[in-house]
Amino acid sequence: MKTTQPTRRDFLRASAVATLGFHILPASARGANGRIQVGAIGVDGKGYVDLMATASAGAEIVALCDVANPRNPELGRRKKSKGVGDTVLDRFSAAKFFTDYREMIATMKGVDAVLVSTPDHHHFHASMLAMRKGKHVYCQKPISHSIWEARRLAEVAAETKVQTQMGNQAHAGEPIRRGVELIRAGVLGRVTEVHAWTNRPIWPQGMTEWPAAVPVPKGLDWNLWIGPAPFRDYSPAIAPFNWRGYWDFGAGALGDMGCHIMDMPYWALGLTSPATVDSWHEGGTAIAAPHRSTITYQFPTSILGGPVKFMWYDGVIAKEGRYLNAPPEALWKNDFPTADHVFRRFDLVLVGEKGRMFFGRSRQDWVFKPESIGADFSALPKTIPRVPGGTQDGKGEDGGGPYVEWLNAIKTGTPALSNFAASGPFSETVLLGNLALRLGKRVEWDAKNLVAKGAPEAAPLIRRAYRKGWELA
Repeated sequence: MKTTQPTRRDFLRASAVATLGFHILPASARGANGRIQVGAIGVDGKGYVDLMATASAGAEIVALCDVANPRNPELGRRKKSKGVGDTVLDRFSAAKFFTDYREMIATMKGVDAVLVSTPDHHHFHASMLAMRKGKHVYCQKPISHSIWEARRLAEVAAETKVQTQMGNQAHAGEPIRRGVELIRAGVLGRVTEVHAWTNRPIWPQGMTEWPAAVPVPKGLDWNLWIGPAPFRDYSPAIAPFNWRGYWDFGAGALGDMGCHIMDMPYWALGLTSPATVDSWHEGGTAIAAPHRSTITYQFPTSILGGPVKFMWYDGVIAKEGRYLNAPPEALWKNDFPTADHVFRRFDLVLVGEKGRMFFGRSRQDWVFKPESIGADFSALPKTIPRVPGGTQDGKGEDGGGPYVEWLNAIKTGTPALSNFAASGPFSETVLLGNLALRLGKRVEWDAKNLVAKGAPEAAPLIRRAYRKGWELA
């Protein structure tokens, strides 16, 4: 399906309207059935999951946008829904299809909200343009590619008063919300350290040069895929999946999993911005994230009092009978039969004055050491609202979890708990780890001014430049 490319005049007119004011679409602007009308930006991969779950949660999908036409069989696997072998376009046959989300946002009438399920380098532009048109936003994690972008998205969300949510789905699940309640109730006492890990990356990283160019597949608008990033020639080594490892487009293993795994302790401890960030890596280059890395965040205080050392480990994989780049053995070795029992079962360990808690965001059979400190936690009252369908990890395949929470926020005006006011500062913190990696030295962070002290070379990494025609502030 071919769409008409909007003119520069169309975009300037839309931008002028956005700067002069905004409006939230009233209920009367919704479909005849009263359902929230959603436009989906990115409909393959994670975009497909977000799209189907949002529809199952009760939204009406009225617009679809993807730089790759889903009808083209050369571009990948056919998507199926509930056993019906239809493509996304067939499943939502009444939805209008676009290849450029700028056109969709500027011209499509009747869209209340948008899903942003693109590669990271488009998160800011798609979310910002939508909010400035008064549209509610659900954006995949991290909500931006750069630190400055995360700050701006949180600011504009507050200005426009739209309902937002970051796609760290487990935030809506029972394990994380119960974990937050336990930590804040003092099950560990004052928490002094957090150690979080992942086996990612599961895609190539550490590349030293860009892959050789190959012809762009039929039906893929590669220029739009590049969007605001520096132009690079097409290669299947970049898209549709391996973009995460390239700094131009993704945020490596930390950007992919940090907003999931670091979430519970960051929330539970009421952390804000770290004072310093240190890093170690193996295989990182100027163009690509490393094979594995360790990030050390030092937070000056938490809501439980005292400083917190927060360590992140990626590339934690089993090799020759041991785990590479794993947390210190003193934290876990005497408590589990094998390392597999720790690194395949849990995501992190919190260390407090009373003991340790081994936590997994998709389960509730956590381990406390000593065991006695967790014996009475079931009696603690639930103080955080629960989400329908959020009983486990919040993925929402049943139409529940974060998608219900976001749609309810739009209906009621009560914000989802991973809204941009919360997930913006969290994304900033996660992305600070990548700043330390790319600088190759300690970051002393001035959070108020978004400045790495004594490191002027950090400025273009904190606030990236955009390709001509994609300028946005």
